Amino acid sequence: MKFRIFSVVLCCFLIATVASAQRRQLQEARIYIKSGKNFDKAEKLMTDLLKDSTNRDNKRVYDYWWQSVQKQYEQANEKFYRKQQQDTAKFFSLVRKLFTIAFTLDSVDARPDKKGRVDIELRKSVARDMNGYRPNLFFGGAYHVRKNDLKKAYDYFETYIDCQRQPLFEGYNISVDNDPHMAEAAYWATYCGYRQQQPVLTLRYRNLALRDSARRERTLQYVAESWRQLKDDSMYVATLAQGFEEYPTSSYFFARLMDSYTQKRQLDEALKTVDYALEADSLNQLYLFAKSNVLMQQEKYAESLKYAEKLIAQNDSMAEAYFNAGTAYLNIALNMDPQRHKKQIRKMYQKAMPYMENYRKLAPTEKQKWAPALYRIYFNLNMGKQFDEIDKLLKR
Repeated sequence: MKFRIFSVVLCCFLIATVASAQRRQLQEARIYIKSGKNFDKAEKLMTDLLKDSTNRDNKRVYDYWWQSVQKQYEQANEKFYRKQQQDTAKFFSLVRKLFTIAFTLDSVDARPDKKGRVDIELRKSVARDMNGYRPNLFFGGAYHVRKNDLKKAYDYFETYIDCQRQPLFEGYNISVDNDPHMAEAAYWATYCGYRQQQPVLTLRYRNLALRDSARRERTLQYVAESWRQLKDDSMYVATLAQGFEEYPTSSYFFARLMDSYTQKRQLDEALKTVDYALEADSLNQLYLFAKSNVLMQQEKYAESLKYAEKLIAQNDSMAEAYFNAGTAYLNIALNMDPQRHKKQIRKMYQKAMPYMENYRKLAPTEKQKWAPALYRIYFNLNMGKQFDEIDKLLKR
């Protein structure tokens, strides 16, 4: 019985001792904060208290921690104002730390007491100050983008965006409609995620980032690449299609969308895409070449030839246009009846020859493409000397 009483007394003594130490540290921190110096010491006193889990529900600890960091921030901000030497990275780190503490402080402040009562004491004053500091979160993100510290930059932009859902800022109506920097912050967060090759981070704020009309095209590109990295083909193609519809002259969306359709042999979709592109820019060489290719795959050789010849008329040094024209003539010849159309077949080989020979001159390293074609041409035209040369090349 005596032992039990002793244990209870000892326990009460220890609790009283801990409580006394806590009060002492809070009082010391308050003195530092009031004194106008040693704010870092006040901060350390509070972070030391928070190492003990029993203090993590004490809003006074968070309040003094927030005040100690706020004072450090104000000191640093004054140096900027007076154009004194300042550690810029440290200044911005104080900004973000302030927000981290403020969100936690507000959460603790809003918890109900043992009787279920909620008495939010500090939100109004803390929110007023923090709302004034918000722009520096955006500028901190921009600073770290310039320094190519993209992980930190992302954290700043994310914190800036996160303010719109925080109870701390109830009544401030923070939203993309009222904040001209919100969509831009989302774009830069998306950019940072993309540059870090973190598709999940890239996609997190994509809808908000797409509200930034000045950077919408690039955002769609980052989103498309992220779906590709995640191997979500349906979302990848859907994003490409959206980007192409909005920006039909963008080679990024067009080229990748065409690749996707042709690889899947969705040639009708590919043809619709290239026709839409040509409506936007009828002289675009990439689009003309793509149409020649799709028509070739659809075995519409005469039409493919027409677009290849249009290309050559525009750009007589475009090697692949010559290849397409020569190939079109060869395929036309192959589809003719050799018994009934001997003269016409010979004529097709004659027409194919200059195109394929020009292709050889312009793309000498593409032997696997021009050599078999010239072999057929020279063989069918009985051009012995030229045939022998190609025959030797193919045997090497």
